[in-house]
Amino acid sequence: MENILTAQRLTKEYPKFILGELNFELPKGFATALIGANGAGKTTLIDALCGVIHKTSGEVTYFGKETDIDKETVRERIGYCAAQGFFPATWRPRDIAESMSIAYRKFDRKKFNVLCREMDVDNETTKKARQMYKQSDGNRMRTALAAVFARETDLLILDEPGSSLDPLMRDRLCDRMRAYLDEGSGEKSILFSTHNIADMENAADYAIFMDNGKIIERGFVEDLKDKYVIVRGEPSDYDKAKALLLSHNVNNTTFSGLALSANSRNFEEFGAVCERPTLQQLSVELLKRAEETR
Repeated sequence: MENILTAQRLTKEYPKFILGELNFELPKGFATALIGANGAGKTTLIDALCGVIHKTSGEVTYFGKETDIDKETVRERIGYCAAQGFFPATWRPRDIAESMSIAYRKFDRKKFNVLCREMDVDNETTKKARQMYKQSDGNRMRTALAAVFARETDLLILDEPGSSLDPLMRDRLCDRMRAYLDEGSGEKSILFSTHNIADMENAADYAIFMDNGKIIERGFVEDLKDKYVIVRGEPSDYDKAKALLLSHNVNNTTFSGLALSANSRNFEEFGAVCERPTLQQLSVELLKRAEETR
C-alpha cells in the first residue's frame, strides 16, 4: 500500500511539552482521523506537518519523494485548514476568494461560490457579506472549509474541522470529505483531527491515537474494531477479568472495560459479554488506558 505521507523520528520540543519521537504513515486514498485529548499534541503535529511551525528533528516525506514542505509544488498539493483564526478577522468571503486566487494556481472561485451556498455562508460576491470577526465560529469554519475544498489538492489536512459545526453540518462535512476522496479515485487523502468522534466516525478510514505527545495506537478503523472488544459483566466477576482488561470501570452494578478480542473466550467463560466497539468507545478506552499508565 502506498503512503501519501511518512514521518520518521519527528519531534517538536517546547519547554513544557515534547512531541515525539513519532514514526507513522498516512495511507494513500483514505481519510485518517487524529484522535486525542486536549493537549495530546494533535495541533502541534498538524502544524509541524504543514510547516506552520518548524520541527525540532526528524523527516517528513510527502507524496513518496518530497521532504521540503516549503517547496511550491508541495504546498500546491496540500490543503490546510486551521481550527481557528485561519483568515484575518476583517476579511469578508470575497477577500478570501481573492487572496486564494493569488496564492494558489488551482483555486476555483466558481466552486468556492457553490460551496459557500452549500455550507450556508454568504456568497463571496455579496458586498454585504459580513467580516469574519462578525460571524459565529461555525460560519468562520464553514467559510474556511469552502475555501480549502475549492482548491485542487491531493492531501487535505484539517485541524478540528467539525468542532464548531452543528450536527447537521458535521454530517454534510463528512459527505464532502467522502466526495473529495471519491473524486480522487484513490489518489487523494485526508488527515483530520477531531473531538466529535461519534459524528465524524463515518469519515474515518484510518485512525491515529495520541496521548502526551506520543502515538499510542494506529491502524485501519475496521481492523482496530476487530482487534479490541468492550467487555461488560457482573461486579462479582471483576477480579476474574481485571488481569485481562486494558482499561476498566467498576461499580455496584457492573464492570466494563477494553480488552483484546483474542481474549474474548476467557471473559465469556464466566458470563461476561464482549461487544465490538464503536470508534467513540475505542477512543475513550484507549485514552483512558494511556492516562492510567503514564
